Amino acid sequence: MSFWNRRKAIDTAAGDPAHALKKTLSWYHLIALGVGAIVGTGIYTLTGVGAGLAGPGVMLSFLIAGAVCACAALCYAELSTMIPASGSAYTYSYVAMGEPVAWFVGWSLILEYTLVCAAVAVGWSAHATGLFRMAGFPEFLLAGPHVEFADGTHGLVNLPAVIISFAVAGLLALGTKESATVNMVLVVIKIAALALFVVLCLPAFDAGHFTPFMPQGFAAHTVAGAAGPDAIKVGVMAAASLIFFAFYGFDAVSTAAEETKNPKRDLTIGIVGSMLICTLIYMLVAAVAIGASRAEVFSKSEAPLVFILETLQHPKMAQLVALAAVVALPTVILAFMYGQSRIFFVMARDGLLPPALSRVNAKTGTPVLMTLLTGALSALLSGLLSLKDIAELANAGTLAAFIAVGLSVIVLRVRDPSRPRVFATPLWQLVAPGAILGCLYLFYSLPAKTQRYFLYAHLIGAAVYFLYGVRRSALARAEAGKG
Repeated sequence: MSFWNRRKAIDTAAGDPAHALKKTLSWYHLIALGVGAIVGTGIYTLTGVGAGLAGPGVMLSFLIAGAVCACAALCYAELSTMIPASGSAYTYSYVAMGEPVAWFVGWSLILEYTLVCAAVAVGWSAHATGLFRMAGFPEFLLAGPHVEFADGTHGLVNLPAVIISFAVAGLLALGTKESATVNMVLVVIKIAALALFVVLCLPAFDAGHFTPFMPQGFAAHTVAGAAGPDAIKVGVMAAASLIFFAFYGFDAVSTAAEETKNPKRDLTIGIVGSMLICTLIYMLVAAVAIGASRAEVFSKSEAPLVFILETLQHPKMAQLVALAAVVALPTVILAFMYGQSRIFFVMARDGLLPPALSRVNAKTGTPVLMTLLTGALSALLSGLLSLKDIAELANAGTLAAFIAVGLSVIVLRVRDPSRPRVFATPLWQLVAPGAILGCLYLFYSLPAKTQRYFLYAHLIGAAVYFLYGVRRSALARAEAGKG
């Protein structure tokens, strides 16, 4: 069998039982994991960024991004219950489309999860630097080398981002159930803060703020007079391609398949449930924000929800919401670092990465080495690079993974239609292509520079695969043994 046609069998996708992960999670852990990943930096910051690109039409942007993610979530639910193994879109692609596609999907997931962890760490640092200043930390330890101070000097390292990256990695290394329990508590704090925002802003709601609804139009297009690959795109679809960052996270739930006590029931509840909850939260918060303050006003703030509360003369409540963000944003890092470590773990177990990375600690039931390595990678990126530099590739990697999931559903429906499906994607002939086409359109709406960097990153990935994985994968070794 040629390398391009190597595929995992569905019944053996979970791999060697000696390298299995401990089953400790229930459906409520999975919903909390999904909500913790989805409701985070996006709702606290991207509401303003999206409003700046689309005006009140950002409501439609949220709806479009949510609809595309809903189609992808339904595909994830079918595959995760049919193939209850860690690895998410990587494992599904390995079963449906073969090893080379699986490698590139896994590379995209590594890109996505690492960048999100680092980006949220930098975002958390921006909220927490005041506390570090009070503790006596010098300014050059609170910003990366890209930051230039008024005296002409530059920062050395974003130490708060490094600290939170290692702190979350340490928590995950202790055990999945323990970290999931802490995650649930922080998710409750985060949701309570958003509920407080809604309650305080509703009395100031003005429907007139929604006119004109789409000042920049629907399709993504560059600002008049702008040119070149770095030109900014505006419009409802341009906002949707960025707001998409705020929605993904439910896919982190599927990486927990192997550690779920009752995957046939709980994975469907976790993936679909967290997606529905978060879509409702986003739509409500965005509508209340626009009703309380004109989009062109709060879009200029890096912390739009806090800004709106301050303009409504609620300074103490604004500080409380900001504090909740500081306390709860690590749930996003936790969820994505969890997913990242599991992607690394499964790829190593399959031989596409060094096998030593797949070792599971006998006491905690977690891949400690891989978890700590993930934390170190996130700390390196967040400590030295800017938020913009880190985050611009995250959406592209996720869109690639979602496209692969939609394709996997179609391929397996055609190739193995009689296989039992605990959760069957409704109207899969429409939903799966809808996820693929929606993601392609969102990818097209991304800035040209982001698309170019995505290509460069995957050329590096191709080199890694052909220099290492193509000969060392478990399936390649099995073929060589038979020969």
